Amino acid sequence: MLVQRPYLLTAFYNWIVDSECTPHIIVDATQSGVEVPEQFVEDGKIVLNIAPRSVMQFSMDDDAVAFNARFSGQPMQVYVPLYAIEGIYARENGAGTMFPEELAYKALEETTAPIKAEVTQMPSPNTNRAGLKLVK
Repeated sequence: MLVQRPYLLTAFYNWIVDSECTPHIIVDATQSGVEVPEQFVEDGKIVLNIAPRSVMQFSMDDDAVAFNARFSGQPMQVYVPLYAIEGIYARENGAGTMFPEELAYKALEETTAPIKAEVTQMPSPNTNRAGLKLVK
């Protein structure tokens, strides 16, 4: 059978956002391929706010969650393979789920390195932005 996590993660994410709540994911930052701000990792775990208003260039597919965000004012690319996501919940009421360990992810992690999705770099705050130009 196929792994459940991509389907459940997408369903819970959509349900939480549609309910006008703030989705957070619990990540095992010790897993290979995880790129998160290390200064916010506690006991090997990090909780990330993945609300549409909090992240840019958000991507969630069958392999990973990737986005750009600011941490303490510094832009950062975040990449989390799905096998490193332990759960998802709504900040406002705690509704969500924890994901069971899936043997398919264990086998995948042991045999291959995760493929990293490309996330576009965030512009620095001092970068001039494109604008309209009058052409005669």
